[in-house]
Amino acid sequence: MSLTFCNVHFTQQPKRVVYVSGSLMKNLNLSGKKSVHLRLGQDRIPALVKPIYKPGNHLYLTAGIHKGIKIPKSGPVYLRNIQDGEVHIGPLIGVLSDGPTSSANNPFGSRTGFIKQLLKQGSKQSYIFAFTPRDVNWEQEKVNGYFLNEAGRFHRKKVPLPDVVYNRLPSRRAETTSSINQLRERFSRRKIPFFNWSFFNKSDIYRLLEKDTGVSRFVPESIMSPTPEEIKDLLDRHSLIYYKPNSGSLGNGIYRISHIAKSGYYARYRNKGKNALLRFNSFGSLIRTLQARHGRSLRNYVAQQGIRLIEIDGCPIDFRFHMHKNGRNNWVVVGIGAKKAGKGSVTTHLKNGGSLLTPEQALGRAFGARGDDVLRRAKSVAITLAEAIEYHHQHLIGEIGFDIGIDKDEKIWMFEANAKPGRSIFQHPNLRAEGKASVEHILEHCLYLSRFRRREG
Repeated sequence: MSLTFCNVHFTQQPKRVVYVSGSLMKNLNLSGKKSVHLRLGQDRIPALVKPIYKPGNHLYLTAGIHKGIKIPKSGPVYLRNIQDGEVHIGPLIGVLSDGPTSSANNPFGSRTGFIKQLLKQGSKQSYIFAFTPRDVNWEQEKVNGYFLNEAGRFHRKKVPLPDVVYNRLPSRRAETTSSINQLRERFSRRKIPFFNWSFFNKSDIYRLLEKDTGVSRFVPESIMSPTPEEIKDLLDRHSLIYYKPNSGSLGNGIYRISHIAKSGYYARYRNKGKNALLRFNSFGSLIRTLQARHGRSLRNYVAQQGIRLIEIDGCPIDFRFHMHKNGRNNWVVVGIGAKKAGKGSVTTHLKNGGSLLTPEQALGRAFGARGDDVLRRAKSVAITLAEAIEYHHQHLIGEIGFDIGIDKDEKIWMFEANAKPGRSIFQHPNLRAEGKASVEHILEHCLYLSRFRRREG
């Protein structure tokens, strides 16, 4: 296989002819060839080849070609000669999402800004578009995609099924519907790489990791669908536990439960946008309250050993590690945000009153000169955890957000793994460069999965 970067131009001639500059003919091993099959995404079209004398790598496509195979635009893109007589142009990258509105300017709701950022950066080296599940016509195997024009506005174009799909569907509930399951399976059957298959389930991740001796020591003791007796035992042994929904997000529904001898049982949680604290004289009264709110069986919840985290100004700190696969298919740490809990908050979520620091600021205040060494070890642990999840997971993963804690003894703990991590940490002025790097890593991994990256070995 040969791979090269070139400039694509359109001509108005109706015939199906591709005009190829001399150096590009050589790079693609097309010298002496009279015809090729030109491929975009999952579509192919036959074309005559004619060499032209022009310096540099240039490909001229007649109207018969670019209309027949739905080439989205002229400009810089990759070409790969994948087999004798077939040239693949692209890659054609699809970003799958959805939105609550039918707005032409804001079709993906709160994710529209991020998707525009992806499309703007990605269009410098690929054909990239966004789409919703409703935009796929499976009978025609075409997608009515949202492309970005030079003015930064969306416009629609029909293109073939893409070479790779980056999944940013926003709803955990929608992902479990039969229509979305069918959509994913249809891409899978066509051998189109589809990465970030679905949201992670907390219980599944804990089960995966607790059996892996290489990483189980980084996961707090966790009990799925615990009985009252199991909650009592966990609390007796650790004096602090977290009780959280199996499929929750943003800290919703989480309780921080503690037991102080001769004082009672305490439950901190979020109620109607405010931090709340309840005190109980007995464990029985605590459990009855939880059962009244969440059902007697307490199913779909996880009880987890609480960790006494490092603190700043008396407020716990944890860390969001934003992980990506890079263009060589390796896990790397791209961005880290240190999240300081708000006063009285059960979590460090920014929407619940938390604040954001850089990891260097937080660890410097907690450990002084040892902060850099602690950060290096935490990065290494995060990569090991990502590799372990990928090893045990049955679908492609290209991105993970870890919520990681560090206790006062410098021990590192993984509390949660998110398959579609939020991007709020990149709003910090000192983390904007990492936000751009995150976008670049997503695109690099799309190039890798679609085989528009030279693979080592």
